[in-house]
Amino acid sequence: MKLKTLKSVNLKGKTILYRAPYDIDVKEVNGVLELIDDMRIKVTLPTLQYLLQENCKIVILTYVGRPDGVVVEKLRTNPHAKRLSKLLNHPVDKIDDCIGSLVLEKIKNMQGRDILMLENVRFHKEEMTDDDIFAQKLCEGKDSVVFDGFPQAHREHASTTGILRHLPAVAGFYLAEEVNMLSGLLQAPGRPFTVIIGGAKISDKVDAVNNLLKIADKVLVGGAVANVFLKAQGRILGNSFIEDVFVDEKKREKKDWVLYAKEIMQSYGDKIIYPQDLIISDGVSTRVILKEEIPAGWAALDIGPETQKNYSDIILRSRTVFLAGPMGKFEDEKFAQGSQAILAAMKNVNGETIIAGGDTISMTRQYGNLANYSHVSLAAGATLEFLAGKELPALKALGE
Repeated sequence: MKLKTLKSVNLKGKTILYRAPYDIDVKEVNGVLELIDDMRIKVTLPTLQYLLQENCKIVILTYVGRPDGVVVEKLRTNPHAKRLSKLLNHPVDKIDDCIGSLVLEKIKNMQGRDILMLENVRFHKEEMTDDDIFAQKLCEGKDSVVFDGFPQAHREHASTTGILRHLPAVAGFYLAEEVNMLSGLLQAPGRPFTVIIGGAKISDKVDAVNNLLKIADKVLVGGAVANVFLKAQGRILGNSFIEDVFVDEKKREKKDWVLYAKEIMQSYGDKIIYPQDLIISDGVSTRVILKEEIPAGWAALDIGPETQKNYSDIILRSRTVFLAGPMGKFEDEKFAQGSQAILAAMKNVNGETIIAGGDTISMTRQYGNLANYSHVSLAAGATLEFLAGKELPALKALGE
């Protein structure tokens, strides 16, 4: 996908509405709210540094959490402004709203290279409905949008699709990098191309899996996602978590993922690799089982040693590896061996390695080093929708 980028337009001295990807959780430390993770700020620094060089006035817009149209003190953007200022080594002002006369007056008085962080846009209920009047208000006093909110690009909100209807827009460096990397996976991956899908739910990954099966050489499944495929094979899985039925309330559809898994297996059976052995637990004891049924009261919580070796061998023969989701209940070290084995093998791949999504990043931080992998995709839903071949709403306006 070709994007209009920062360097394709003249932004010198312009007032920029910078759509940031700063939906970052906070924690309280000694009575002060601090960001849990600043990766989403770090990836935006090149874009912001470029805008500073261009003598722009930078007005930052983001949402945080799900306050549902009311002010929630713990979801203000103050910690985000503070952390950004430190990382950028540049002052970042903060105002307690994102629209209105006080905001407009503040913007009017800005000088080139000034940065203003707006308040959480989700404090206004109009954000979630992509209200057009509200979107216009967000654009008042600005000349252009620089959009770096790739993790939010699949949302039709006032601060995503809405602002892009009212101002000329270009992609920031971070968003362009994510799109270029993911486009490369879909169009020309180095082969063999191995996809690894884990985590708890299949519902948020199934479209991506279905599309990637057409492209990948192998798809390895782990975590509770694997349980759906194992159940489709007729395995008895005891008390293992299985998202076998999903109700899409928006579409009012009920989907049987086990039936869907059977259809996938019939079409792509030779490409999908399932766990041969599993590490199971009853909450007190753990043991490895091969192909026998899991007793009542026991649950599969990790892939077993035989599967770990098989998956590692496939990964090491690959030139491109994409990982989304852990292989088990990685938060507990007793059930982290499968995830650790995958990460260790990926680290030694002679090619490109991509890690995507919040749980995958947390797992990698706990048992590895993010620097050991070619690319870390900070989006979850947007990444999976892009890999499913869907057009992300916010990217339409950024295309050449």
